[in-house]
Amino acid sequence: MSEWARENVPLLTAASSVVALAVVFGAVGGAIPGALLPRASDAVLAAIPHFNAAVSVIAIATILLGWRAISRGNVRRHRAFMLTSFALFTAFLGAYLYRLIHVGTTAFPGPEAVYTYLYLPFLGVHILLAIVCLPFVFHALLLAATRPYEDLYRTRHAQVGFVAAVLWLVSFTMGVGVYVMLYHAF
Repeated sequence: MSEWARENVPLLTAASSVVALAVVFGAVGGAIPGALLPRASDAVLAAIPHFNAAVSVIAIATILLGWRAISRGNVRRHRAFMLTSFALFTAFLGAYLYRLIHVGTTAFPGPEAVYTYLYLPFLGVHILLAIVCLPFVFHALLLAATRPYEDLYRTRHAQVGFVAAVLWLVSFTMGVGVYVMLYHAF
């Protein structure tokens, strides 16, 4: 990356976070019309939640493996696992938003008490963590992308990456919990 990018990681982090959240909130709020995107078959749209659950489980594994690799000093494996985690996150988000634009949200099929006292708070925390983790993920990735790995030790990459990984893990795990409640528990 350029010297400008290296010197402006906080600005790029903020811009990336704002753009990503604008796309998410635009899709959630209906500002992105389904007519802009070709519609997949009903079978493909129905398969997306199951695909995303599998992607989430794999992402949990790649984040943990990336964490393990760096704790053992294997920078190359760490980088590969974390880039894979980000690619999985991107695939998850793209599939989720595509389905959301064409189908909308999925109604909770369980009892009202479970919906009110378990599902909604659980979903709320999951969404909050997914939003909060974005700037941390972008910042860690941008620091890594703009510097040779030897220089990362003189940045906050390790601290920011730790927070990003924890938030990401909890968010992905809770996302799997949301999936189980929507598609298997009730």
